[in-house]
Amino acid sequence: MSPILPANMVDASPSPALPQGVTRLDDWGVIRASGADTASFLHGQLTQDVLHLDEAHARLAGYCSVKGRLLASFVMWRRGPDEILLACSADLLPGVLKRLSMFVLRAKCKLSDASAEWPLWGLAGDAAAAAPATVWARGSAGAADLLRLPDAAIQGRAVPRAMWAGTEAPAGAPLDADAWRWLEVHSGVARISAATAEQFVPQMVNLELVGGVNFQKGCYPGQEIVARSQYRGTLKRRGHVVEAAVPLQPGQEVFHSADPGQPAGMVVLAGAWAGRHAALVELKLAALESGSLHAGAADGPVLTPAALPYAFPSEAP
Repeated sequence: MSPILPANMVDASPSPALPQGVTRLDDWGVIRASGADTASFLHGQLTQDVLHLDEAHARLAGYCSVKGRLLASFVMWRRGPDEILLACSADLLPGVLKRLSMFVLRAKCKLSDASAEWPLWGLAGDAAAAAPATVWARGSAGAADLLRLPDAAIQGRAVPRAMWAGTEAPAGAPLDADAWRWLEVHSGVARISAATAEQFVPQMVNLELVGGVNFQKGCYPGQEIVARSQYRGTLKRRGHVVEAAVPLQPGQEVFHSADPGQPAGMVVLAGAWAGRHAALVELKLAALESGSLHAGAADGPVLTPAALPYAFPSEAP
């Protein structure tokens, strides 16, 4: 399932004023799943179709609790018939690895922390030029894997992004890690961290819009709730990009001026570039109709809504 990225929304050439270069993704880690039953085991645990994952592509996937809340989100790719790597936020990897391992039972699948063997780098702008042209395609660079990620769309321009997995560092100018997270925000692709685990049903952070949920596959933990959210009624919460004059943090609550007594949303991802702060925020849709948004408290710093690189279904032409 491909993400919704309207080709006419952005200019494909990155502006020199936007982030470019290479950064070590220290806040990411990698789980290795290996064995004859690897694909079938993961297929029964994740929101994505793993049985038909080929070696030429990566895919997004969510791992949910029985209540349909995201415990983690993954970028996953196959390295052979019986081996799949899953990249996720490093701060929740140990707990997720332990939880997944509890359900292996008699399946021929071994799970391990492969972060040291498969360190990750983020490539942006010109540094990502060697990546495949198609979003979520997988290429190689010597012994490293090179995964094309969705572009970051900023004020009508696109910054290509890629993920490099391998022990040898890729070539490129250094890029600040916070600037990479700023691009991650502007891609509109949510990444669950320890601060936001079990806070969101996948649709609340647009995971199904960017190809992270397959509604035709079989059961997985929380599947009934995720399906009900999709097909019954109107979704009342979505992920949005906001800009701010101050740093923001995942897990930080967002308030609306018309209802100061309770939060209207939560920061999912946050980053900064050249003094410009941005965040992907899970938010009540009604909070965008009028009034103002504030970080941390009803009288906190003002948040300004910005554009996503894709449309919500009701807004699509």
